[in-house]
Amino acid sequence: MSLPPDPWSRLRALTPARIALGRAGASLPTTAVLDFAFSHARARDAVHAPFDAEAVARQVEALGLSTLIVDSAAPDRAVYLRRPDLGRRLSDESARRLAGRGKGAFDIAIVVADGLSSTAVHAHAAPLIAALKPAAEAEGRRLAPVVVARQARVALGDEVGAALGARLVLLLVGERPGLSSPDSLGAYVTFAPRAGRTDAERNCVSNIRAEGLSYEAAAFKIAWLARQALRLGLTGVSLKDESDLEALAAPGSRALE
Repeated sequence: MSLPPDPWSRLRALTPARIALGRAGASLPTTAVLDFAFSHARARDAVHAPFDAEAVARQVEALGLSTLIVDSAAPDRAVYLRRPDLGRRLSDESARRLAGRGKGAFDIAIVVADGLSSTAVHAHAAPLIAALKPAAEAEGRRLAPVVVARQARVALGDEVGAALGARLVLLLVGERPGLSSPDSLGAYVTFAPRAGRTDAERNCVSNIRAEGLSYEAAAFKIAWLARQALRLGLTGVSLKDESDLEALAAPGSRALE
């Protein structure tokens, strides 16, 4: 007599979440245990993998954009992980270099930060910028040199944007790895960047990766947020993301697929 089909199997095919793993006595099957250990190792590797800022800068320059490489005040990865505050501000030398350039009349400054997953940044930062560039050009946005930041957290973008004189900063950062997503990229949009901005003053577009939000869909959302931020003079909790409504209103739009 054959066993009835497992009702969970269809659901498992729809999500990377760990559901319906089965059991071996009072424990999990060996395959599920090994898969968990492998995913945990991948997440740890994403946090500790060295960040190749020069390679990322070359990828961005291939798109026709100039770049600058800076460092946070965290001297290495171990300190970065123990002292989040140091990752939120520039090193003295990097701050001096940016100040020496003077402020420009820029609409948007893009900052690429390693964050907690250099794996995500290596894979997704340049393709996302490539997807964003046509909208920025079509709207006549003045872009600052793209800043590639090592040992950086989200708030570092505020100091960089202020130093460059940008009206708005877009920070792309490797998100904290999950067991099913070691390569997720996040994008943070902040109007009038300056040191001391809080997370309540930013808008975030998250989970940018092949298995999550596509480059095209993320670029559509980011461009919409940047456009509204520059028009209204605000970001964060005061700016509700209604880009989905605009996408749905466009005949034949595939922006959110």
